[in-house]
Amino acid sequence: MAMELYRSSRRVQILGSVILLLFIHAAQSFYLPGVAPQDFEKGDELKVKVNKLTSIKTQLPYSYYSLPFCRPKKIVDSTENLGEVLRGDRIENAPYSFKMREAQMCNVLGRVTLDAKSAKAFKEKIDDEYRVNMILDNLPLVVPIERIDPGQGSPSVVYQLGYHIGLKGQYEGSKEQKYFMHNHLAFTVRYHRDVQTDAARIVGFEVKPFSVKHEYEGQWSEKTRLTTCDPHTKRLVVSSATPQEVENKKEIIFTYDVDFQESEVKWASRWDAYLLMSDNQIHWFSIVNSLMIVLFLSGMVAMIMLRTLYRDISRYNELETQEEAQEETGWKLVHGDVFRPPSNSDLLCVYVGTGVQCLGMVLVTMIFAMLGFLSPSNRGGLMTAMLLLWVFMGLFAGYASSRLYKMFKGTEWKRIAFRTAFLFPAVVSAIFFVLNALIWGQKSSGAVPFGTMFALIFLWFGISVPLVFVGAYIGFKKPPLDDPVKTNKIPRQIPEQAWYMNPVFSILIGGILPFGAVFIELFFILTSIWLNQFYYIFGFLFLVFVILMVTCAEITIVLCYFQLCSEDYLWWWRSYLTSGSSAVYLFLYAAFYFFTKLQITKLVSAMLYFGYMLIASYAFFVLTGTIGFYACLWFTRLIYSSVKID
Repeated sequence: MAMELYRSSRRVQILGSVILLLFIHAAQSFYLPGVAPQDFEKGDELKVKVNKLTSIKTQLPYSYYSLPFCRPKKIVDSTENLGEVLRGDRIENAPYSFKMREAQMCNVLGRVTLDAKSAKAFKEKIDDEYRVNMILDNLPLVVPIERIDPGQGSPSVVYQLGYHIGLKGQYEGSKEQKYFMHNHLAFTVRYHRDVQTDAARIVGFEVKPFSVKHEYEGQWSEKTRLTTCDPHTKRLVVSSATPQEVENKKEIIFTYDVDFQESEVKWASRWDAYLLMSDNQIHWFSIVNSLMIVLFLSGMVAMIMLRTLYRDISRYNELETQEEAQEETGWKLVHGDVFRPPSNSDLLCVYVGTGVQCLGMVLVTMIFAMLGFLSPSNRGGLMTAMLLLWVFMGLFAGYASSRLYKMFKGTEWKRIAFRTAFLFPAVVSAIFFVLNALIWGQKSSGAVPFGTMFALIFLWFGISVPLVFVGAYIGFKKPPLDDPVKTNKIPRQIPEQAWYMNPVFSILIGGILPFGAVFIELFFILTSIWLNQFYYIFGFLFLVFVILMVTCAEITIVLCYFQLCSEDYLWWWRSYLTSGSSAVYLFLYAAFYFFTKLQITKLVSAMLYFGYMLIASYAFFVLTGTIGFYACLWFTRLIYSSVKID
């Protein structure tokens, strides 16, 4: 007996040690890019990386080496996570050689002679205003631009992500349009130095691009010295007076300078300048003002509802005589039909389950974002987190759909679980595959590779689907929710409704207020996605989302109350569609934004925009519809359990 106890305790100790080792390993391997600072001594090599080429005119990213730029001996892909791949990021090593706090002037990167094909490729990218994106110590490369704000005398500096590949222009006295290449880059690396250790941390990465037609004497070799850019004769590039043309058989010599400047900015604050780079400053007052209006409206709605309902319930419970009981009016009249299962109840269960999945994903993502885990320094982190959370929230989707299905007296829970696991993802996947095929056709780096596609399919079929079935099994095993009132065997006839109670009209009216709660914030979200800017105010976004949920719930409850008072008991689907209709306004606003703010001209790019916004609107419909539905379900159960019904 003692021997058995000893063996058992020994097994527990070994198991505990294994778990502890796994935990320590996980803790050591848990690293967020941009969170751990890196110290550099003088002379340390700095690794410059190139990212995708981007354009706000086409929205199609391309790999840096898809154009005939100078290349390193071996190209190494440094893309780190699933989110980066889906964003079209292609992070690769660059041929630039930087050494910490060692300035370099007129370094020759290489020479390229253009042929007709490469000249055409460069011209197309310059036409579409493509920018080159680079990264140093996880900081993106920016171009500082001075601007003078109206009403302010002193100029302020704004930062543009990446530098333009080139520009279009004419020579003086000529009307012919020419293309010019930015072939000389003047880099500035800002660092914060520790006085005690003399180690430095990088806090800024800037560039000023120039177009220079370089010249040299004699035959070209690796040791050739340029006459247009030579540190020995103190001849440096400070302007684009003699620009480099992009034409067939033209020779382009790529050069760069590196300057190091000490900065007072500390490492922890190095992203501040990047996050304040928007041309349109956030008008906090107007946003807070609109939120206060929505809160005020919500408070008014809640007060009206509480007072009216309190009076109704008191009046119904004070009915004494049989004659008075027979003269019931309003929502109490339909008590025998209000919990009658709706038509297409299976589909409603599926959509409610999917909405719970969306809601869980959004809430947890926002909490992680507010804690700083999904900051812009963690490239691709937001998309990776949303995908993984979506997959794991399948458990709650299956649970919610099967619970509702059992309430509707359903018996085939496996069928509901299957439809919940496949309906929404299948629609989104179909749109995504079509868009991905279009991107493949354009040979863009935004096209998802087959390996990543397989990983997405595995996440769906290997993790999400089984979790939906597990959730559905657990939900179906629970006892069903009992209705507070009995349902009549014969459905009651619904009287003719007033014009303003028409289902289509009331549903569309119901979506206006939830959309009004988010449309200002929506402008900044669309700007960050489509105009290549950073979005970072997740705390404020969470506040907006809470107000959206409150607004969805209250507007749906109000319209449901009016519907029941007019003796129309078909509230199940209407409660879902009332708040869900805000997605219609979201899509219309996206169309308005496309025509007023974006400069997209290509058909493929327009299809990408509307395709992705259709997916976003569909997800918004499912999310807001579910919030409205659960608010209405709670409301109807509450009021019908509060009155005496014989």
